[in-house]
This record gives sequence, C-alpha cells and structure tokens, in this order.
Amino acid sequence: MNTRTQVYLWAAQRMSAVVLAVCVLVHLGTLIYAVQGGLSATEILGRSRGSAAWAAFYGVFVLAVAVHAPIGLRSVLAEWLGWRGTGLDALVIVVALAIAALGMRALWAVIA
Repeated sequence: MNTRTQVYLWAAQRMSAVVLAVCVLVHLGTLIYAVQGGLSATEILGRSRGSAAWAAFYGVFVLAVAVHAPIGLRSVLAEWLGWRGTGLDALVIVVALAIAALGMRALWAVIA
C-alpha cells in the first residue's frame, strides 16, 4: 500500500473517531435524560419511530462505525498476523459493508 493511501486511511479513522465520540455522547446523554425522566425502552422507541432527525443521527453513527472499525481491524491484522495485500483489503471491505448493512437494517427496524 502506498503512503498516500495510508495517510487517507489514518485521516479517515481519526475523523470517524471524532464523529463517533460526538455520537456516543449524544446517545448516552439522551438515554440518561430519557430514563431519568421515567421513560421506558418501549416509550423511547415509540417516540423515535418515524423521526427523520433520529434516523439521520443514527445513520451517521452507523456509517462512522463502518469506516472506523474496519480500518482498525486492518491495522491489527497487519500488525499481529503480518497479513498484507489484496486479501486483507478485501476482508476489510467485506467487514465494512457488513457493518453498514447490518447497522442500517437495525436502524430501519427501530425508526421505521
């Protein structure tokens, strides 16, 4: 892998980490606020159904995970197993697509 690609992957992982940090804080803050306000999980899900704002927020959350986690996995596999090349790149792409697809499926089940 050339240096430019490594720099892009490094930047993508760092930027996705920033997005994830914000998403985790908003998610946890919202849940704590809702639960302390006496809402049950059923009531929380009922309020999120059909909300374009929550769908957009959690869509960004899912996409940030789909970028961040596979890049980290790629680094770990390369370092621990010495695995490099197109096989590793293909696995990471499959993992990224699986995370995105499963995350969006879960999002659809909760929001729709």
